[in-house]
Amino acid sequence: MAKLTKKQKEAASKYDKTQVYSLTKAAEILKEISYTKFDSSVDIDVRLGVDPRKADQMVRGVVALPHGTGKDVRVLVLCSPDKEEEAKAAGADFVGLDEYIQKIEKGWTDVDVIITMPTVMAKLGRLGRVLGPRGLMPNPKSGTVTLNVGQAVTEVKAGKIDFKVDKTGIIHTSIGKVSFTPEKLAENAQELINTLLKLKPSSSKGTYVKTINLSSTMSPGVQIDKSTVNGL
Repeated sequence: MAKLTKKQKEAASKYDKTQVYSLTKAAEILKEISYTKFDSSVDIDVRLGVDPRKADQMVRGVVALPHGTGKDVRVLVLCSPDKEEEAKAAGADFVGLDEYIQKIEKGWTDVDVIITMPTVMAKLGRLGRVLGPRGLMPNPKSGTVTLNVGQAVTEVKAGKIDFKVDKTGIIHTSIGKVSFTPEKLAENAQELINTLLKLKPSSSKGTYVKTINLSSTMSPGVQIDKSTVNGL
């Protein structure tokens, strides 16, 4: 078993890892036990009672976090020339088409989100092997394949995120930064959970939301008391 560092021991002493906490209290604890020198991301892990191997139990969606993620999201818009100014005006970091497709084919993926248009998707087919494993492939379900590229850029920059259950049945995503107030982190978490509840597959049996945990970069996880979460 790995030996705990002094900072890890100090963090562990500030809360009881066998206890469960409200969203707001868990966020307060994270602020106390996060010891990185940078503004750590706060992540949420929601274990769902679904079988992702079954197509009708795949949980995937988008949510606009009320307080954003705190991240400077780098956005690439692959579009036709008539949409370039719209994308730039909305704040896209990179705008173009063929030149960026060529860069991606050579391995360039220095972006967080790629937005494109339905008429351009055919050109992106060959980029699947590069973008797919990195979760960067545009998808109509996540709102990243649209004719309204300006609106899509604005929403992503403001804190719209997409999520997808992994093969173990867990939703894992970032909901803010340690510098956020506990209230803002709790509200972002609640908004994600609200969205997950709306996406519950009709074929899912038993307990849908099994466990919820919050953690920050390099911090221990803090388990949430489900009875304190609205809707559960």
